[in-house]
Amino acid sequence: MKPRLKHSVHVVSRATGRITAGSRMLPSFLIVGAQRSGTTSLYRALSQHPLILKPVLHKGVHYFDMAYNRGLSWYRAHFPLQSKASRLARRYGCRPQAFESSPYYLFHPLACSRIAWDLPGVKLIVLVRDPVERAFSAYAHELARGFETEGFTRALELEEERLAGAADDLCASPYSASHSHRHHAYLARGRYIEQLARLEPLVGRERVLVLDSGRFFTEPEIVYDRVLEFLGLPHIGDPLFERHNARPRPAPMPESLRRELAGRFEESDALLTPWLGAEPSWRR
Repeated sequence: MKPRLKHSVHVVSRATGRITAGSRMLPSFLIVGAQRSGTTSLYRALSQHPLILKPVLHKGVHYFDMAYNRGLSWYRAHFPLQSKASRLARRYGCRPQAFESSPYYLFHPLACSRIAWDLPGVKLIVLVRDPVERAFSAYAHELARGFETEGFTRALELEEERLAGAADDLCASPYSASHSHRHHAYLARGRYIEQLARLEPLVGRERVLVLDSGRFFTEPEIVYDRVLEFLGLPHIGDPLFERHNARPRPAPMPESLRRELAGRFEESDALLTPWLGAEPSWRR
């Protein structure tokens, strides 16, 4: 589809969504992170299930982090109509569930509390990846998008300075945005246990499923079935599992740097075991 035509379709779709927002679904579950940990691949796999309904336009709506000032009706306008859900429920004998995937939600200091307030009972899925690989993948991603101009080592050196006070500023000015907090948190986003510790008291551990993305990519069927069990949905059909949204690396990471970074994450990674039910795959 040509860019201009695609834009026009999106404009019409958004307008229709706003008009019909009251008759649309809200999500039953969200993929909230972590960025560069397989969230797009899981989103695509789950979207193939007939009882799992994705947003009308985009994989991630980014309401709870970047657009919260627009209001819940604006958010609801992004999801399918209740009438569609009713038809599918009659056909399959099970209520469909809507979802979206916005991997900044987990890291944003206000997003999870907003989710807990606006979507009581919602279930949350978190994918975690080797934080060293995640950091390097995020760097390549931001470099390709033009949000990073430094070399990887220098970007890591600058991270603390770039992020200094950013979370506090976001809390003090709830509708603001921080470029560096969103695009330059290479190591901070990989300290998953800090983010899970913030999330747990808001929604309860029973409503959070933490998945090892390494296992998802090596045993996707097992992880997929675990997600369906978590959601209380039957297994219907056989999804196609593919890796999406990969980025070429600018150059290999020096092994000395890799070992240094792995050491920094050792304690944090160890605390993931109770969440995963096993030692993280990258630590075995």
